[in-house]
Amino acid sequence: MTRTISAGLLTHLQGETTTLATCWKITRTDSVVLGFTNHDEDIVSDGVTYIAATGFIPSDVALKDDFSVSNLEVTGVLDNSYITEADLMNGLYDYAQVEVFLINYENTAIGTVFLNGGYLGEVSVSKGQFMGEIRGLSQHLSQRIGEVYSPTCRANLGDSRCTKDLTAFTFNDSIDTVTTNQIFYAGSLNQTPGYFNYGKVTWTSGNNSGLSMEIKEFLTGVITLVLPMPNNLQVGDTFTIVAGCDKQFSTCKDKYNNVLNFRGEPHVPGQDKVLETAGTFNDE
Repeated sequence: MTRTISAGLLTHLQGETTTLATCWKITRTDSVVLGFTNHDEDIVSDGVTYIAATGFIPSDVALKDDFSVSNLEVTGVLDNSYITEADLMNGLYDYAQVEVFLINYENTAIGTVFLNGGYLGEVSVSKGQFMGEIRGLSQHLSQRIGEVYSPTCRANLGDSRCTKDLTAFTFNDSIDTVTTNQIFYAGSLNQTPGYFNYGKVTWTSGNNSGLSMEIKEFLTGVITLVLPMPNNLQVGDTFTIVAGCDKQFSTCKDKYNNVLNFRGEPHVPGQDKVLETAGTFNDE
């Protein structure tokens, strides 16, 4: 976004006194728009109401000209009317777009001054508060482009490069016993231990209907998720479960019979060969 300023706002900034407030605009990936401000009253600008939410505290805005990543943070109190713990845990704020700007709250018609922007990165929740990391647009410049050699597969199971049809590896079931929101038992799943490791559960009913979570461990009927579900699990909740892949060559060959589409280099020499010197001998 370009940083421009209107003549009216420039005149205001050059005056002896100013009536400025900082606004934060959050646009989620589902197109929901939320606005917050550090002013003591709500501000309306371009059809968005910026809430003077108590406890919404942004960090200082630091701008850099060396293309390094500018990270900001925002801390706030969870509020059922605006930002809820369930929405955060459900991933509704993942990769949300954030814009930070200054505005004259006495005359919003004269425009704004864009300060910084980016995307919401890591979000943590603790003791009724949330903390979000705002990653600057230069974050994209630090991302790796292309691929490097790896002994494990770089494709995701069932994607366009893997091409494996997962119909035979997908099952529908329901919960028989709940231990926690992360561990539950489904007695009909009698596959060998580890069969669903790295797989995924998608809920088709219950409090978490429509949500998905990766599987950390499977021990014949007992499923441990990577993270707890945000809403309580209940006996009878139905789900779809898909087998997982640890991206090893042997798994691709023996479990999925998909070696031709393996996207790794399992026979590339490892670190021991890289560090081997002329004085290294094999005693065999």
